[in-house]
Amino acid sequence: MSSQPQVRTLTRLVDGQEIPFGGDRVAVVSAELAERFVEGDQLIVVQSTGALLLIPAAVGDLVAATVTASNAAFVELASITDEQITDFFDRFASALDADDTFAPIAEANAMDVRSAAERGRSTTRLLLDDRMRTDMVQGLRGWRDSSSRRDGVVETIEHPQWSVQARRAPLGVVGFVFEGRPNVFADACGVVRTGNAVVFRIGSDALSTARAIVEHALVPSLRASGLPEDTVRLIDSPTHAAGHALFADRRLGLAVARGSGAAVGELGAVASQSGTPVSLHGTGGAWLVAGDAAEPSTLRQAVRSSLDRKVCNTLNVVALPRNRADELVGPVLDALDEAAGVRGAPGRLHVVRGSESNVPADRLGRTVTVVRASGPTDEPAVSILDEGGLAVEWEWETSPEITLVVVDSVADAVALCNRYSPRFVASIVTEDDDEYERFYAAVDAPFVGNGFTRWVDGQYALNAPELGLSNWQFGRMLGRGAILSGDSVHTVRHRASVTDHAVHR
Repeated sequence: MSSQPQVRTLTRLVDGQEIPFGGDRVAVVSAELAERFVEGDQLIVVQSTGALLLIPAAVGDLVAATVTASNAAFVELASITDEQITDFFDRFASALDADDTFAPIAEANAMDVRSAAERGRSTTRLLLDDRMRTDMVQGLRGWRDSSSRRDGVVETIEHPQWSVQARRAPLGVVGFVFEGRPNVFADACGVVRTGNAVVFRIGSDALSTARAIVEHALVPSLRASGLPEDTVRLIDSPTHAAGHALFADRRLGLAVARGSGAAVGELGAVASQSGTPVSLHGTGGAWLVAGDAAEPSTLRQAVRSSLDRKVCNTLNVVALPRNRADELVGPVLDALDEAAGVRGAPGRLHVVRGSESNVPADRLGRTVTVVRASGPTDEPAVSILDEGGLAVEWEWETSPEITLVVVDSVADAVALCNRYSPRFVASIVTEDDDEYERFYAAVDAPFVGNGFTRWVDGQYALNAPELGLSNWQFGRMLGRGAILSGDSVHTVRHRASVTDHAVHR
């Protein structure tokens, strides 16, 4: 005879205490964690790794209250017109576009950038420069002008005496966690277009910028358009625990994470084990393969155009066929040096062991000064890696950084890509259409091209501001593409209309 398990509230932790996880393993509480934990705190055990995540009571209460307010706003949005939502996007875009409104935002961002630089943190994606500002404004105006609406009819199925409509409906509250990317703050508001509410948690590096956007642009736009102020909420906490608490909240309709691979993976695990649907946008790094029919000048241009800045779709690995390595290595290195020269820095090359004989000897023995987030360092111009190094995504600040591998065939390059890459962006340079078709059929990636890799961007490629780009590192997505955009965050309701009530099964 079975009995219900006893459930008690966790009130304390003890140094050395064993916490079961994963069904057959235990994690051990450290002295530091035991000392920090007080009654009222929460402990999340990541079932895939055994990581013990502490959520202080104050942080848990803040997140819970924020999600509660956003849920109420979501309900209220049902009585808000689509025209009011359009007006919100127009006002938000205009506020960011106005110099007087943007001035305090720019000042806050400059403080964030200085602070991050002083702490040796990357500022590559933190700087809210003119380009990012323009993209934010254009993105918001894109949602203003979007044809996407709530309750749109997806399909109508006619039957004798009755019919069924499939109609698009909002999901509810969407939770976002992203690190140091002010532009995502505006992009992710796209989910409001289809009637969703939003809760943000941004990394501490960009928190001042986010606060300024909320105060000077977001909240005034919500008020003026008549939308509930809690439609878009910022969790004003710099702690990672706030993100963990948010993703563990089962009231979310969707959790979206963008940032570094390890942090994103942990957030995804928290959401998944809590039963929260999750979309992860973390590890990137694009691969480019030179085909047997590659034109050297085309290869050089593709490499150069893929290294203008470090983001997830930046070129990371170049694979060259052995029978053409002598004529193709030069264009690749020239493109790397050109991209570096524009930034006033040296290029940084990594070569898979066995391929170094194809690199000029004078380059192999050279030392260069590379500017990292932590400051300038003297490093070899070329590093030799084992094959497993193909899995490393290079995070560079000023000096463009790629890995080079020489392979026996395009098929071998595809096999390496499918094994070591996050299965994200794969490109081939070839003048042979059939070779391109074979590459497309064989490579396991959601984004495949025949030139530069930086085209992979929702706003640039699809004219739809993206919430994030998903790789296939943990499998393919069910029923949707790897670009998550505001108008793809919805569910489908079915509505029947009966014209003859004598109808029956």
